[in-house]
Amino acid sequence: MSRKILTIVCDGMADLPIEELDGKTPLEYVNPGNINSLVPDSIIGLARTVPQGMNPGSDTANLSIFGYNPEKYYTGRAPLEAVSMGINLGPGDAAFRCNLVNISDGIMNDFTADHIETAFSGLVMEKLNAALGSDDIEFHKGVSYRNALVWRNYPYSELPETVPPHDITNLQIDEYFPSGSGSDLLKNIFELSGRLLKENDFSETGFKGKPTNTWIWGGGFKPALDSFKSLYNLEGYTISAVDLIHGIGIAAGLQPKFVEGVTGYIDTNYIGKAKAAIECLKEKDYVFLHFESPDESGHEGNIEHKIKSIRDIDEIAISYLLTEIKQFDDITLIIMPDHPTPISLRTHTSDPVPFLVYSTGRLDVPSGYKNQEIVFNEKTCAASGLYIDDASTLLSKSISGKFE
Repeated sequence: MSRKILTIVCDGMADLPIEELDGKTPLEYVNPGNINSLVPDSIIGLARTVPQGMNPGSDTANLSIFGYNPEKYYTGRAPLEAVSMGINLGPGDAAFRCNLVNISDGIMNDFTADHIETAFSGLVMEKLNAALGSDDIEFHKGVSYRNALVWRNYPYSELPETVPPHDITNLQIDEYFPSGSGSDLLKNIFELSGRLLKENDFSETGFKGKPTNTWIWGGGFKPALDSFKSLYNLEGYTISAVDLIHGIGIAAGLQPKFVEGVTGYIDTNYIGKAKAAIECLKEKDYVFLHFESPDESGHEGNIEHKIKSIRDIDEIAISYLLTEIKQFDDITLIIMPDHPTPISLRTHTSDPVPFLVYSTGRLDVPSGYKNQEIVFNEKTCAASGLYIDDASTLLSKSISGKFE
């Protein structure tokens, strides 16, 4: 049986100490027993997933974890999601993220529009296409609030400056509208979408969601990644609720595995994703398993939800995986967040994140390594003395087992 690699990303899990948790981070507070059980036989440390000077988005951070240095490969967030949505981008086309959000009195109340149902988003995108679409402007349904705007034959050499809506929760939006090339059209779409949503009564649908506007951000051009097979001699799958992860995977030559009941929130189908990961490992060598819920909870500033997310990942998904991976003679696990999403800040930071690498094969302990810990969290990983400045090298290090 060939060697198997399973990367498990707990999006936004890393955090800062919280007074209400007696000065512990949510990860410290949960003290996840199943992950902790791996620590004595693993290498732990800190890794920088976001290069210095780059925006700490899930796009750049996850590119690093996939093994692609964002400084070389990053062309924007939305184009990666467009790939997953089956949107064909030409060389002159730009893709943007088109969130459905809830705004009132000029305040960004909820960047998820109350976690709007995907079917509801689809209806809104249809209305937007009918009212505002053209040969060059297209609205595409994604998952929940995460949708896409495609601007064909983009006429400018530069993209507009935009701000993610999850960075401005509870703030006045006036200072955060798009600026620069192409921004007038994006602001016009914002205004017109607000009128359209106000004029149409969606209450009869019975769908969950409270959208008041679109918020357009994260523009970019068609991505071009070297194939995963050519770089790492691995073939495999991505498992996630979000288009971004599947988009990176598709661009790299990996296959998306869709699991029923995944939401990207605290109610997601954890066990379904874990079971799918094992089935995929039986077929291929590599699986990128992604859990979005800790990140969503961090953006909400909701301590209870973040604790629940981490606990459920550990007690439902990791517990199942640790039992089932025993069927594989040679397997490596990589467990880590992509970036911190601190409860106190409600947005991402570019701070290095804790990681764990477990392998039934041989792991070379680097000089200066001090793993005498039995738990996995931000502090113990920092105390190990192992720091990887470029997380895009972590996959190759894990494959070789050499961390010097």
